[in-house]
Amino acid sequence: MDVVPLVDLVGEARTSALFGLLTGLVFGISAQRSAFCLRAATVEFARGQFGQRMAVWLLTFSTALVWVQAAEALGFFRADEARMMAVTGSWSGAILGGFLFGAGMVLARGCSGRLLVLAATGNLRSVVAGLIFAVVAQMSLHGWLAPLRDWLARLWVTPAGRNVDLLDLLGMPRATGLVLGLALAVFALWLARRNRIGVSTLVFASGVGFAAALGWVLTYSLAQVSFEPVAVTSATFSGPSANTLMFFLVPEPEFGFDVGLVPGVFLGALIAAGFARELKFQGFDGAPAMRRAMIGAVLMGFGAMLAGGCAIGAGVSGTSIFVATAWLALLCMWIGAVLTDLVVDQAARPALA
Repeated sequence: MDVVPLVDLVGEARTSALFGLLTGLVFGISAQRSAFCLRAATVEFARGQFGQRMAVWLLTFSTALVWVQAAEALGFFRADEARMMAVTGSWSGAILGGFLFGAGMVLARGCSGRLLVLAATGNLRSVVAGLIFAVVAQMSLHGWLAPLRDWLARLWVTPAGRNVDLLDLLGMPRATGLVLGLALAVFALWLARRNRIGVSTLVFASGVGFAAALGWVLTYSLAQVSFEPVAVTSATFSGPSANTLMFFLVPEPEFGFDVGLVPGVFLGALIAAGFARELKFQGFDGAPAMRRAMIGAVLMGFGAMLAGGCAIGAGVSGTSIFVATAWLALLCMWIGAVLTDLVVDQAARPALA
């Protein structure tokens, strides 16, 4: 992909931001129309159901594998140059952070990406929780919580100053990723048919997975022609939320993929909800719900930075290039979410009855 003309026209930093904006638009539109949500899928699983939310999440997850692995096979992208793969990974961070994030997204009733999409539709609960998530993520990255995050992350790290490629770790050929993605996609389509999910929902669910591949390909293409180091990255909402927050707070902000991604998702979801006539202001259902959402946002903000990514960054983008700690983080997010639903929500139902 030739990005030189665009770089010559607007510069490297603004090109990166535009790529983030484009990736965000695709993600926001697709996520809003498909109602993609890891939290909803984990709750279904915890309650012994394999319904629509589970099918949508699984289709997104599998098509991200297919899109990304196909892009790498065709030479549009190299996973070993991705930022997530090129830095030291943390096994302890993936375990602890993944568990905290999973618990937090159940309490907040949505992962960080879902909160951003809902905020664009007028959900004021998501606006509050999303802002708290961004603040805590920034505190965990550079603020008061950074020493604790760093200490926990250093308890158990990957060797040689790099993350671990799961396929290499297991001794599997590169084609395994594409085959696994296709197999999971077939299962997801069967599950979708059983739940009578419409074609448009399936297309948009696949679009969320495509957004992950789009981000990887665009940033990789820019990195090949850039004079300055460019991070090869994709859709995620932990670091970008913190960076976007600081972009509007500092006097001389820097452009980049992150500060284009978050506004892009918001704009995409807003456009999609507007066309579907789903824009509606919603608030908290009392003080307990507000406290719950705030606690969940705090857990997600710290957990995402500790785990090396959120439900999208680790759970979709990271797993699509087989970052081993991302797969571990996703597993722990599922465990944390399922246990939280069992202990907090399901245990409360008999008492309420």
